[in-house]
Amino acid sequence: MSGNTDVVVIGGGYAGVMAANRLTRRADVTVTLINPRPTFVDRIRLHQLVAGTHQAVADYRELLADSVRLLVDTVTLIDAAGRALTLASGDTVGYDHLVYAVGSGSADPRVPGATEFAFPIAGLEEAQRLRPVLDAAPPSAPVTVVGAGATGIETAAELAEQGRTVTLLCGGLLGPSLHPRGRRSVAGRLAALGVSVLDGPDTKVTEVTRDAVRLAGGRELPSTVTIWTAGFGVPDLAARSGLRTDALGRLLTDETLTSVDDEHIVAAGDSAAPSDLPFRMSCQAAVQLGPQAARTVLSRIAGERPAPIDVGFVSQCISLGRHAGVLQLTGRDDTAKGYYLGGRPGARIKELICRSVPWQLSYEARKPGARTWWVKDTKRRQLVQAGPGQARAAIEPAS
Repeated sequence: MSGNTDVVVIGGGYAGVMAANRLTRRADVTVTLINPRPTFVDRIRLHQLVAGTHQAVADYRELLADSVRLLVDTVTLIDAAGRALTLASGDTVGYDHLVYAVGSGSADPRVPGATEFAFPIAGLEEAQRLRPVLDAAPPSAPVTVVGAGATGIETAAELAEQGRTVTLLCGGLLGPSLHPRGRRSVAGRLAALGVSVLDGPDTKVTEVTRDAVRLAGGRELPSTVTIWTAGFGVPDLAARSGLRTDALGRLLTDETLTSVDDEHIVAAGDSAAPSDLPFRMSCQAAVQLGPQAARTVLSRIAGERPAPIDVGFVSQCISLGRHAGVLQLTGRDDTAKGYYLGGRPGARIKELICRSVPWQLSYEARKPGARTWWVKDTKRRQLVQAGPGQARAAIEPAS
């Protein structure tokens, strides 16, 4: 291919920023990043925004390479055949290659009253909307956090550390991705903070009202503020544009992150479903998939065959307020192991990791491709060969 190549990245999260910066390795590539807001959202700190201990935003000028054009707008439709994007502003943007990195957000709770009376915090505006509501509530007012994944645990701990009365509704198992040893450490810290943890199937929420939540077991709990962290969803842009997706709406790709419908579209981050075997939605996966999506695009521009993705994991890290945390070690395939580091050392490592992510993005802006992820999962190829059904059957018992 001769002349300049226009590559557009949709989404300015962890994966999108990494992809945009990595694409600048070629001087003949023009990179445009389209994002609905002018500031970067550090999503792993949104629970801190809710509690008032961090702003959870950063300046794109510090994270993006100078040559990346930031366009603040929202893509409403992808015309794959015409290689053009329709924007909310009414403008259109053409592309030669597209990186689909729209990320994830709050899932539709599909629980009566949840949309009206519960507060999701998966996005910046959602967390900002909740902050003044908490400020207006008396410290003794009952706060209910629905969902006991990492976000729910971190939110409950952050608020309880400030002296609030918090109930954490698991709807099942506390920290389902954790090893039982790590889970016990989390439970111990939550108990020390005064968080009332309710787990088991009877704790699934069946209705949310203005001042209470009702559970599957028939129990009703008073709740002045109900925070919803149960589940994540992805934007429907791909499906709305006629591109094939998985059941959750993630763009279906092959192992090079290339759309199964169009080789000019690649996906990265939470919105990608390579081989219908997507990775856990996480910053750890996103910062690896972003550069690899860029690698696929650059390979196609160079007329080379793209390499398959090579992603690996090392840990899951959960903060438990400002003074404790749990670093849950995992296998390269993201399966929790029996080793963890808790307490104040866990908190220090968690904070170090959080601080390192913006640094990693800015470093990539200055020296794209200088650093690579060193841990690789050698089992994925076997899972892909087994097919989605058999692969999921092999994974689920281990988690």
